Amino acid sequence: MHPVTIIGAGLGGLTLARVLHLNGMPAVVYEAEASPTARAQGGMLDIHDYNGQLALDADGRPEALRADLRRMLLDALPAGTVRWGCKVSGARALIGGGHEVAFADGSSVTARVLVGADGAWSRIRPLVSKAIPEYVGTSFVETYLFDADSRHPAAAKAVGGGSMFAPAGDRALTAHRERGDTLHAYISLIGDAAHLLAPNGEGANWALYDGAELGKSLAAHPGRLESGLDAYEQDMFARMSRADAETAKHLEETFGDTIPDSLLALMPEHQQGH
Repeated sequence: MHPVTIIGAGLGGLTLARVLHLNGMPAVVYEAEASPTARAQGGMLDIHDYNGQLALDADGRPEALRADLRRMLLDALPAGTVRWGCKVSGARALIGGGHEVAFADGSSVTARVLVGADGAWSRIRPLVSKAIPEYVGTSFVETYLFDADSRHPAAAKAVGGGSMFAPAGDRALTAHRERGDTLHAYISLIGDAAHLLAPNGEGANWALYDGAELGKSLAAHPGRLESGLDAYEQDMFARMSRADAETAKHLEETFGDTIPDSLLALMPEHQQGH
């Protein structure tokens, strides 16, 4: 039985495993996907200085492709830390302490400390909460334009060297430039496991931060892992209640009734002009 069993090899789970490894605490990560390349991992992330960069201990790296960031974290773990193709079907508390995690193939493992890092539809969350994800009214359709400068020059010019956001009533078109002359576009029409946020770029950053903070808290309480969990959770509850309010505000500014004025008010250039 490993001291720490992590469900989910996303950014949060891998960051936690890495911090534990650096502090000499073994952990195992179970991931439903068959391999690191089983599916696309999303596009460019802004790594924020108040959460994501703190977790990575990396100053001055404002952007990174999610797939590259995940690969970096995987490469920083000992071989065999992540068990691929292990889809969780459920989990239950055991009499006397610990938890049993059941997998879709009929196998199971026993965990002393169990951490759910398995995203919005977490199989671990029901152990501690009856909360389920709710639709916030925003949906995204993604597309990629490859060799954009030569094959899609008009779109490339509109996006420029960074990103573009074009709201229009109950819909919007957003796009940003990625490496290799690629444009990643999202079409949105108005309608992650501990704290699910509406899609605004913060989810990945807070997942990184959560993983790092939980790892440090567990490492600071050797032999008293429950105390480490409690210290982390108390901080996380307070922190994420504030983040949730900020997310709701951002959603209203981005897709509310006052666009585009609410968006322009966020831009320093527009503020200076007024």
